[in-house]
Amino acid sequence: MTFVNRRVILISAKGRGLIRAEEITALRGLRLFDGIAEATFADLVAAGYLQFFPPGVTLIRERDPADFLHVVVEGTVELYAGSGERETTMELIRPVGAFILAAVLSDQIYLQSARTLTRARILMIPAERVRRWMAQDAAFMRAIVAELARGYRQAIKALKNQKLRTGAERLANWLITQSAEQGTPGQVNLDIEKRVLAARLGMTPENLSRALASLANHGVHTRGTLIEIKDVGALGGFAKPDPLIDGPE
Repeated sequence: MTFVNRRVILISAKGRGLIRAEEITALRGLRLFDGIAEATFADLVAAGYLQFFPPGVTLIRERDPADFLHVVVEGTVELYAGSGERETTMELIRPVGAFILAAVLSDQIYLQSARTLTRARILMIPAERVRRWMAQDAAFMRAIVAELARGYRQAIKALKNQKLRTGAERLANWLITQSAEQGTPGQVNLDIEKRVLAARLGMTPENLSRALASLANHGVHTRGTLIEIKDVGALGGFAKPDPLIDGPE
């Protein structure tokens, strides 16, 4: 049985669960669902599977067919890729964020894998349902095009970050961005493993440690998982943030 109204969507089936009212609001605010018809949104969410996953669970694997669009409702998910014996972190997805839209729309295989870094709550919407509503709801189509454009611009910014900056500069700008996003001026709470951060910034763990040490000259000090920025001006002078690389999309 599926019961739908504006406050809650209850999906009673094996592996499915209750989506709380505040989560519905958060999902509705996702750029991908911005402006789409209520019927479209209700059907997409009602068709989905909402599940809890413990840390370390592989949700998708690169080269597998894209069966679902995944939406992170709670927790942190790492997108990563490998070649031979090498592996690297591509992106971190936090609430409320979706992945991997391009593979779902083109009905292609995944180019990245995904695993939970923390306990996570994931809504999985069947790919076929996404493609069906894309063809029927013009507002949904526009939202999808906008989301793909945003993803492309983010990829260009990430490439510029890698090509135009040293490891220490990438780390410095990441600290400045994270401090702003966490709303904690002058400090960053590191809620992921340093090896994951290193891979996300295109560095080895050893290079990350050296970069952190070098940033001490610019007012950065580490105490466990807390990174303190004692001289924000000095760090900004070194990092030289650039809106064409670091600005939000």
